[in-house]
Amino acid sequence: MTAELALVPSRTPDGAPLLTASGEIDLSNVGGFADAVAAGVARGRPLTVDLTAVEYLDSAALNVLFDHADHIRVVAARMLLPLLRVCGLTELVEVEQAAT
Repeated sequence: MTAELALVPSRTPDGAPLLTASGEIDLSNVGGFADAVAAGVARGRPLTVDLTAVEYLDSAALNVLFDHADHIRVVAARMLLPLLRVCGLTELVEVEQAAT
């Protein structure tokens, strides 16, 4: 069964690429997430990956973030921050807590 995931590419107010994800990111749908992140990174400016509405993130999703660590920044809900710290992503990527 595929987990529910919505991906919305857009731009920040200053024109930088933004990818907003909501739902769950796991092995069943990580391909779409990987494609969306790669497309956002290909726009040439750092991509903001907004995970504020992501309820679950597995190791496959973390691998996508690590693969693009040099070209992304992450905004995440408070509940995801410990995971991002423990896996070491916060050492490589700017991670900001969502203002919710």
